[in-house]
Amino acid sequence: MLMKKASLVGAFFVPGIWLSAAQAQVFCPAPANVARVEVQRVVDGDTVRLKDGRSVRMIGLNTPETAKKGLTDEPYAVAARQHLQALVHASDGQLGMVPGRESKDRYGRTLAHLYGADGENLEAQLLAQGLGFQVGVAPNVDLVTCQQLAENSARQARLGVWRQSPVQPVTQLRQSGFALVSGRVSKIERNRGGIWIDLEGALVLRIAPDMARQFDSAWLDGLQGMKIEARGWVQDRSRRDGLKKGRGRWLLALTDPGMLKSSFE
Repeated sequence: MLMKKASLVGAFFVPGIWLSAAQAQVFCPAPANVARVEVQRVVDGDTVRLKDGRSVRMIGLNTPETAKKGLTDEPYAVAARQHLQALVHASDGQLGMVPGRESKDRYGRTLAHLYGADGENLEAQLLAQGLGFQVGVAPNVDLVTCQQLAENSARQARLGVWRQSPVQPVTQLRQSGFALVSGRVSKIERNRGGIWIDLEGALVLRIAPDMARQFDSAWLDGLQGMKIEARGWVQDRSRRDGLKKGRGRWLLALTDPGMLKSSFE
């Protein structure tokens, strides 16, 4: 069981952002039984190190990157880390943890949802304050709906990363990494490699064969000619195997319908 509710005085303050009571509403409350873990330190806005040595990457949340490899902090990266530190401190370092259906990522980190002593989901709290982006990567998509609600509240209020739109047109893509992109669908193709959605401007969205059943086929077909928004990790195919004629340079893999939508601001 989790500890009794800890004081959250100061937990809803981020430099430059004061949150109203409505913006601090509860999203994704903890299930009945969660494992209790103790945090050693906060690594960044979406990762913590536990005292038992495990690194935990929070599911459904991607925060701006902190400085590394000669690069500077992305906007709100420090604010996200500081706010996560405040939430952990408010729970005296004791958190509830629910591992994902897929329990490890390719770096060996534990994939899990984290909860404060008050039972509130930490990923959703950061999303509700505009300090990261919601992203559902199958099979760890149990909280996609409530996390999207948390993000939408920040988006509508233009908090944090939503103060200025982070969505970039496909034509402006210049590098690999996590991105929110918009573009018009020029072609939809199905073959043994899955479903391929071409956007004008050299981006291709791919749904692998084993993920296709997660998407409504008729809805996908209806996207032809429409302007859409997609989110996820963009790959530069020209670096991997050379760019073949007629192929878009950029590739973004979709594993959950929440990574794609046909209407946006």
